[in-house]
Amino acid sequence: MRVTPKEKAEELVLRYLRIDNNTKEWFNTYIAKQCALFAVDECIELHFNLESDANGIGESFKYWLEVKQEIEKL
Repeated sequence: MRVTPKEKAEELVLRYLRIDNNTKEWFNTYIAKQCALFAVDECIELHFNLESDANGIGESFKYWLEVKQEIEKL
């Protein structure tokens, strides 16, 4: 079963909230969201370049755009 854009958004932000699991340090939520958005922008750019060269805008590109929208809502 594919992870929904909302689930992927939450997963990414949580991943950036706690960069090193061996410490008790947590990042600020704003910083975690910015890191997640940066990572998603990289995915969007990659998928746009790959899919637009092949056959137009594909499902992966649309998926990552939805993930970005969900991160922005958090």
